[in-house]
Amino acid sequence: MSKAHALPGEDNYSISYAAGTVGLSVQSLRLYESRGLVVPRRTNGGTRKYSRVDLARIGRIVELLGEGLNLAGIERVLILEEENRLLRARLSKR
Repeated sequence: MSKAHALPGEDNYSISYAAGTVGLSVQSLRLYESRGLVVPRRTNGGTRKYSRVDLARIGRIVELLGEGLNLAGIERVLILEEENRLLRARLSKR
């Protein structure tokens, strides 16, 4: 496996690996990043590196696209899901 791709269990995936994993184009991932839907970390050289959390989020984006949502709708759903998760975590601490 080339150094551009992560080994299983690593949290350091290239954009081409991430795109292939979820069945999207590299351009789609760049678009989602430009819209703030996914924010991969960057190396000092500027290379995008995706985590397993990023891949799960991209998978969720793909699901929502399949349900007919546009990117603005997906952005809102992702925000609401995160707010819901935070509220549930806060309530579970009571």
